[in-house]
Amino acid sequence: MVDVVFFDLDGTLVDHRRAAFAAIGGIVGGATGAAGSAGPAGSAGSAGSVAELAAEWWALEARHMWEYLAGECSFAEQHRRRARAFLPLLGEPVSEDPAALDRWIAERYLPALQESWQCYADVLPCLEALGRMPGRRPRLAVLTNGDPGQQRAKLDRFGLAGHFEAVLTPTELGAAKPAAYAAACRRMGTVPERAVNVGDMLPTDVTAAAAAGLTGVWLDRGVDFVTGGPSPVAEPSVLRIERLTELPDLLAQMGS
Repeated sequence: MVDVVFFDLDGTLVDHRRAAFAAIGGIVGGATGAAGSAGPAGSAGSAGSVAELAAEWWALEARHMWEYLAGECSFAEQHRRRARAFLPLLGEPVSEDPAALDRWIAERYLPALQESWQCYADVLPCLEALGRMPGRRPRLAVLTNGDPGQQRAKLDRFGLAGHFEAVLTPTELGAAKPAAYAAACRRMGTVPERAVNVGDMLPTDVTAAAAAGLTGVWLDRGVDFVTGGPSPVAEPSVLRIERLTELPDLLAQMGS
């Protein structure tokens, strides 16, 4: 019997990668227009330069988010570190004042990012179907390594929050995935053997969940969330779905 289903958020419920690339594309385009023919990266904001700069921002996000998750810096500081490294690529000065970097993030990046958030089309149908499952339905929670305020804002934006009993982040649990699985189960009053974790990241959402005693379900959306390339190859034993709408039937089979 499945007691709790944990859902990853970015890449599973909301397309954060696409939003980040779109946000940086808009920023690069704006900087190019302001700079004239010189443009960022010396290429007048060509499609190639936009893609390269967006990819560089994505790499900076991955690097500095892990520093935050490892407790090496605050969430605000990981944003500042990204801005310090990225602004020279735009040909913009880097202030020594942390407040100026905070303003750049708050006024130029975050509004563009939030405007670009998109909920995957299979999310709400999946959650509604889970709510209609006969018998004792599993409780649902979000388990994410993101910032609690930002992640709850995503759920509120798309009307998803009411489907989840809890939104668990490193702030609440004191640890990030993959170390957070045991704490998440305790927080939900269950044991790993009665918990399922659903996510798009094969190593952290599936393999690591299984190592912690949970059942990992891989949501293979056909693209690697980190690299943007093809999906990795999973072992045949991995429970794999291509759409969240396949999840209710999978859970029913597991409980039968």
